[in-house]
Amino acid sequence: MTDLPEGVERRAFDGRQRLATRGEPVYGEPTDEGWRCWDAGRSKLAAMFESGMDIGLAGGETVLYLGAASGTTVSHVADFAGPTYAVEFAPRPVRDLVGVAEDRRNLFPLLKDARKPESYAHVVETDVDAIVQDVATRGQARVAVENRRFLSEDGRLLAAIKARSEDVASDPEDVFDEALADLRKGYEVLETARLEPYHDDHLGVVARPR
Repeated sequence: MTDLPEGVERRAFDGRQRLATRGEPVYGEPTDEGWRCWDAGRSKLAAMFESGMDIGLAGGETVLYLGAASGTTVSHVADFAGPTYAVEFAPRPVRDLVGVAEDRRNLFPLLKDARKPESYAHVVETDVDAIVQDVATRGQARVAVENRRFLSEDGRLLAAIKARSEDVASDPEDVFDEALADLRKGYEVLETARLEPYHDDHLGVVARPR
């Protein structure tokens, strides 16, 4: 079983062992003595943990999160990470994200487009330890390559590639192959895994900058 970062544990919820982080609840998730259930069905990163991928996080890392939406996953990340920059381009989810950040002093919401990293380069520190990416847009690999500038030499990219965001008509495996080829322009791919049964037609990717 994959080693979990410090601050992430498996605890009993609904009669079975589930991932959990310690922090203020955000989206009505089950809680127990300050621990929040981290549902892999609602989080691609949690699904990567549950799929046994070697994520390479120990806890306390500086994280750049691309595609933060209203804060479901990034709230869990901020529970166990250090400074966490949360990029989201849609104003409505960012309003929710700002509310999540009120209880997490290490979480910094940014109303920016992950396809335009130059727009937040003056805010995000360089040499971050990890980029977590979950963007539902065409050109997901290109987004990762463009944001590589922020990642330390020994950092990690943890990305969820959504086939239907790239091409709804093509076979997902073909879409993943093409995305990985684009990703290799800036990264060495260390591990991949399909994220079923938690998320259909998604590929989890762990990579490091080359």
